[in-house]
Amino acid sequence: MNRLQSPLPFVLALLLTFAAGSAFAQEESVLLDRVVALVNDGVVLESELNVQVQIIKQRILETGQPMPPESELKSQILERLIVTRLQLQRADRMGIRISDEALNNALASVAQRNGIPFEQLPEVMSAQGISYPVYREDMREQMVIEQVRNISVVRRISVTERELEQCLARTEQQSGVNAEYDLSHMLISVSGTATADEFRAAQDKAESLYKQIKDGADFATLAITNSDSETALEGGSLGWRKGNQIPTLFADAVYEMSVGDVSRPIRSGSGFHLVRLNEMRGATGRSEIEQTKVRHILVRPNEILDEAAARQKLQDIRSRILEGEDFADLAKLNSDDPGSGNLGGDLGWTQPGVFVPEFTEVVNELGLNQLSDVVQTRFGFHIIEVLGRRVYDNTDEVRRNECATSLRNSRVGEETELWLRRLRDEAFVDKRI
Repeated sequence: MNRLQSPLPFVLALLLTFAAGSAFAQEESVLLDRVVALVNDGVVLESELNVQVQIIKQRILETGQPMPPESELKSQILERLIVTRLQLQRADRMGIRISDEALNNALASVAQRNGIPFEQLPEVMSAQGISYPVYREDMREQMVIEQVRNISVVRRISVTERELEQCLARTEQQSGVNAEYDLSHMLISVSGTATADEFRAAQDKAESLYKQIKDGADFATLAITNSDSETALEGGSLGWRKGNQIPTLFADAVYEMSVGDVSRPIRSGSGFHLVRLNEMRGATGRSEIEQTKVRHILVRPNEILDEAAARQKLQDIRSRILEGEDFADLAKLNSDDPGSGNLGGDLGWTQPGVFVPEFTEVVNELGLNQLSDVVQTRFGFHIIEVLGRRVYDNTDEVRRNECATSLRNSRVGEETELWLRRLRDEAFVDKRI
């Protein structure tokens, strides 16, 4: 079995891999630990840095990349530890906390993804040399970071209708948007308060790196020691992205590339970017889904109506429908579902995964225009009728949703880099190495 995998979103997956690595280390006494950086009112310890250096070195060895100089590697890793500490400090000021229940749910997902019972997770981790208590706290930290980023960055990104229409038009015009691309990326950052000389220095550095790559230097090795992006210590790897999920900043350049090409430096608000196309694979076709048109009547138990009475009430309604009374009229008068009650119980055309499992199971078993028995779910008691089934071409909806997602995702990286740079610029940091 592979090392345990994280269930967190892509935007934090790399950070989790980095931070959770400390769970593989033996617990050390910190009595003689040395402070290697002051970060506002917090610190980074030498033991933390050394653990991460060993993890990154091992990862580089496994990939077969040349090992960068120790001093440059330590500098990059220390900077990442500092930025992680700043995000946790911001989350603390915002009052963000992760409950044990939420943490256990995330760990249960890790166990499920690895095909083991949740209760056996500590034992399995121990057998792999992983400290379960340390892993739990690393996971909690990354969930905190996810929340602070969602609040500070992701939720503030909006997409206008005009932008959606423009994206859809590009989708029609450019065959490359539905292909998939394996990309690597470098960022030479520029502070928001940079002088003209500092800006030119960053541009010159980006041009120099571009020339080195064109002359045969390894992109990943240069990224590890030079990139200011969060993926630097992974050799700049962004992984596989659909064409419409590539940041718009360099999407046009990628569409024109051949495998192995590297873009010239691309300027943005956060600095200069270099992008390498590692691999490419074909486009996706049209999309179809099976849909079901369903209506229901819901009766919820309450202080006056206990479960037995609620069930009996619904059985009486069911009998009246079977005797010829109108389902829709009875739903309007009796259903406790405010969303569908006024529509005669109509839930419209729905696709798989919308309803809770016990409701879905009954829907799947019903024939057309067949009335179900009384069904209990977490919401109360239902009677259900299936009015139709169809195979629906949702290609346009999928493309629209993909455009909305890609527009947001294309900004998340850039906006996150800018936010982290502001966080770093505003902080008091004193490196001791």
